[in-house]
Amino acid sequence: MNELELKYGCNPNQKPSRIFMKDGSELPIQVLNGKPGYINFLDAFNGWQLVKELKKATGLPAATSFKHVSPAGAAVGLPLDGTLAKIYWVDDLGELSPLACAYARARGADRMSSFGDFISLSDVCDVATAKIIKREVSDGVIAPGYEPEALEILKQKKKGNYNVIQIDPEYVPAPLEHKDVFGITFEQGRNELKIDEELFANVVTENKELPELAKIDLAIAMITLKYTQSNSVCYAKGGQAIGIGAGQQSRIHCTRLAGTKADNWWLRQSPQVLGLRFVDKIGRADRDNAIDLYIGEEYMDVLADGAWENIFKVKPPVFTREEKRAWLDQMTDVALGSDAFFPFGDNIERAHKSGVKYVAQPGGSVRDDNVIATCNKYNMAMTFTGIRLFHH
Repeated sequence: MNELELKYGCNPNQKPSRIFMKDGSELPIQVLNGKPGYINFLDAFNGWQLVKELKKATGLPAATSFKHVSPAGAAVGLPLDGTLAKIYWVDDLGELSPLACAYARARGADRMSSFGDFISLSDVCDVATAKIIKREVSDGVIAPGYEPEALEILKQKKKGNYNVIQIDPEYVPAPLEHKDVFGITFEQGRNELKIDEELFANVVTENKELPELAKIDLAIAMITLKYTQSNSVCYAKGGQAIGIGAGQQSRIHCTRLAGTKADNWWLRQSPQVLGLRFVDKIGRADRDNAIDLYIGEEYMDVLADGAWENIFKVKPPVFTREEKRAWLDQMTDVALGSDAFFPFGDNIERAHKSGVKYVAQPGGSVRDDNVIATCNKYNMAMTFTGIRLFHH
């Protein structure tokens, strides 16, 4: 099969729609269940490239959670501690496989953005991973294969209409890629940049120390950015992206957006949030929204109108700004990647508030000296990669 007709394109009025191989060769995918759409395939193919590169760079199973052609989360299969298992809502599932840990991390970092995601897995989907996927609101999954029992679990989702795609892991695309805009064809060489430890060799700050885990986190950040709509910035820690700022026109807005998401990830691990007691049978999405509400300033409004009784069994005390700042000050050793240079030191100032210690960026700004000086002020280690990673 070298062509697959789709229901419509990005929007229902955009017809006809299809995916096909221009050279007449076979499509490198099989649809095992459901009817994936145009945006589903965009997410699937971008996500597959991301996890394939993460696996190659780290040697660990990888997963990503995509929404609207940018990752909401990406991670490798490091074990989860008790706190992470709880905030990712998988503490009731027992021991998880490395691939299941990778998806729990990718899905759990920014649960609001991951709602209704398209999943990409670097390895054959196992039962443990399928059980996590089954309980989440998701549009579909792409992987190089599926264990028979895992496939049956996935086929039960969405009344049997869940999208399951299998991709040939040996498929290699042509070195030139094309896209049409306004009837005009664009052509460029594929971005085949290899991201590994060598990319981080040029440390330009006074602090030259880049531990092995920091290099893994920087690789995760940069590979994630390679498939994130630009401008983009990614915070990573402990084998996963914890905050992604995508598609912003200003770099400082990327840094702030991603930093806020990273802060929320850390605040969800605080005793105040872990101690929340929800009303029985609250939906997973409602519970996630309630946690974000509790972390944010809007919780005062909930207290004022008495709406807390619809969410919590016991009225939680206000999580004060001072308490939140004190907890955030305990977040350390965070890695930060940027798809293009930081034009001002304000990005580093914002990153410092979210515990950033390691930075990777292309360099090349006329204000590089100011950015380096700001890193030195906070004893950060920053590497210049010399390579921009715009993705559009």
